[in-house]
Amino acid sequence: MQLIRVSSYEELSRKAADIISAQVILKPGCVLGLATGSTPIGTYRQLIERFRRGDLDFSRVTAFNLDEYLGISPEHPQSYHAFMQEQLFRHINICPRRCHVPEGCAEDPRAFARAYDQAIAEHGGIDLQLLGIGNNGHIAFNEPGDAFIKETHVVSLKKSTIEANKRFFTSIDQVPTQAITMGVGSIMQAKKVLLLAEGPVKKDALEKALYGPICPQMPASILQLHPDLTVICHVDG
Repeated sequence: MQLIRVSSYEELSRKAADIISAQVILKPGCVLGLATGSTPIGTYRQLIERFRRGDLDFSRVTAFNLDEYLGISPEHPQSYHAFMQEQLFRHINICPRRCHVPEGCAEDPRAFARAYDQAIAEHGGIDLQLLGIGNNGHIAFNEPGDAFIKETHVVSLKKSTIEANKRFFTSIDQVPTQAITMGVGSIMQAKKVLLLAEGPVKKDALEKALYGPICPQMPASILQLHPDLTVICHVDG
């Protein structure tokens, strides 16, 4: 594990973009695992700027997103489809057919989950997986529980996750209570993992994830076993 402590969110975003940029430059046809939430927004802005300067070419890149709310259409303004379009995809030259986000309105979510894992495998797996960490230690929407779930699956969101995400909705009653998420197996099979942690609210979860016992009650703790993990954090205020 490589742990990089930075003094600002801007530095975190820049260093994360450096790592992703290097992956795209060294392997133009790479597969990126992408995340949503507030933490990666600065990283995506950095990547957009580098693309506009002519430093990056995403035309051969394939992207698989971690998760999506269940029951929300891609057109919903708070869907992760909409988030990725607004924050990254529509600003770069990535092929729309190469942009994969779980379908929250899939007729059979569990069948879709199996197909999603198959699609990742058919693309040779993920070269670099970008992650954030939840206040309760979740990665993607893999919530604390009794066991690590390997495959993409439907999950019921914890109260703390719903509370954390209510800022994106008009009221907490509008926050979806379920999601479809990539499992820890797909995440752990990525060749490289880049974990970002921003803000003092993430400090406790990050410390437990990196230095505590490996257990499903702290989902991010499984990352201790990954052979190529980089953590960039700005959690000391």
